[in-house]
Amino acid sequence: MRTLPPVHPGEVLREGFMKPLGLSQYRLAKDIGVPALRISQIVRGQRAITADTALRLARYFGTSPDVWLRLQVTYDLEVAQRQIGRRIAREVRALHQTPA
Repeated sequence: MRTLPPVHPGEVLREGFMKPLGLSQYRLAKDIGVPALRISQIVRGQRAITADTALRLARYFGTSPDVWLRLQVTYDLEVAQRQIGRRIAREVRALHQTPA
């Protein structure tokens, strides 16, 4: 069974906020005081949402900054799990399994 790829927070921003509100990347960037390139990279999944960006998006959309940062952390963990999870499971033993 194939699992779905992790959802980048930029996709949530684009599909859940920008499209329904008819916001362009340029308009959002201008309104929240960041370079347009930052928003472009976020919505294309090429840049992470930082604390600064999370604070700005939260203020603008009336959400919590935690929402944006949790989306980013969840995405990062899913990507890491897929890329290095098995290797870490082989290399690192749980504390209760480590010889004294």
